[in-house]
Amino acid sequence: MNLIKGLIVSSAVSATLVAGSVVAGTLDVVKEKGYVNGGVSGKVVGFSAPDSKGEWTGMDVDFIRAVASAVFDDPTKARFTPVAFKEAFTALQSGEIDLLARNTTWTYQRDTKLGVDFAGTIFYDGQGFMVRKNLGVKSALELDGASICIMAGTTTELNVSDYFAAHGMTYKPVVYESSDEATVIYDSGRCDVYTTDTSGLAARRTTLAKPEDHIILPEVISKEPLGPAVRQGDQQWSDLVRWTLFALINAEELGITSQNVDEMLKSENPAIQRFLGVDSDWGQYIGLSADWAYRIIKHVGNYGEMFERNVGPKTALGLERGVNALWTNGGLIYAPPIR
Repeated sequence: MNLIKGLIVSSAVSATLVAGSVVAGTLDVVKEKGYVNGGVSGKVVGFSAPDSKGEWTGMDVDFIRAVASAVFDDPTKARFTPVAFKEAFTALQSGEIDLLARNTTWTYQRDTKLGVDFAGTIFYDGQGFMVRKNLGVKSALELDGASICIMAGTTTELNVSDYFAAHGMTYKPVVYESSDEATVIYDSGRCDVYTTDTSGLAARRTTLAKPEDHIILPEVISKEPLGPAVRQGDQQWSDLVRWTLFALINAEELGITSQNVDEMLKSENPAIQRFLGVDSDWGQYIGLSADWAYRIIKHVGNYGEMFERNVGPKTALGLERGVNALWTNGGLIYAPPIR
């Protein structure tokens, strides 16, 4: 997702307001109330959205459950608070939520001016374009003069402007305030093109009247590393959330899954023993038990399992691993070792 202008000024005020809670320690606050409260989009299939039974699903949802598993050994001790994008960072800074997992792009300004720390990248994405098949377009380079649905006050606008200017093309912006509004506008034919992150396009396509009538063009015009974020100033909580993400990735590298994690407790591999807390207590450095990583994988699975069940080829989004494959398989997903 993209930056909403005007939040920078409020960040210093918000940081001051939450200073007391940060000093107290987010982990202590979380333990006292008995659950982790994560801010989510709530409307992006594959990342955070209720299913047909009202159960929360998605990669961001699973990540919050992974944090709850590390802390409580119970993935159900997670709460999901939908936050509009323009309110997301304020909700985090004010203490309304404990972490933000809202398919949010890690950018320079957010990392330095908005009082938040990103825990890493959970999904590598980029801005793309979706069009109707009957438009006869196969490339974004054929969109000269097209009308494009663009979210107001975001860097999506700048990305499109730069891309079209660089290729000597023009376009007609059709501005919207929310993704729901954009879907209606695009599906009704009031704009030729829908642009946002490609994962968002894949998610929104599933909600259109006739998803099969639309294609996502091959061009990706920006870098959008999506990841969870926490408030600045609480190193323990920041480390805990960061290493929860790294644990999910390391588990896949080590071949540890939700199905074999109990058997892996008997492994003689020193790296696996350290990871599962068999012969060490590395959890103490982030305020957790020795088996913190075991808890995560037992309840949520590893990164690959999370990807496959939420956005993979057999889901409605149908995404291949691509750059989100492990580095050992030619992708960008890489985590520091637990040692």
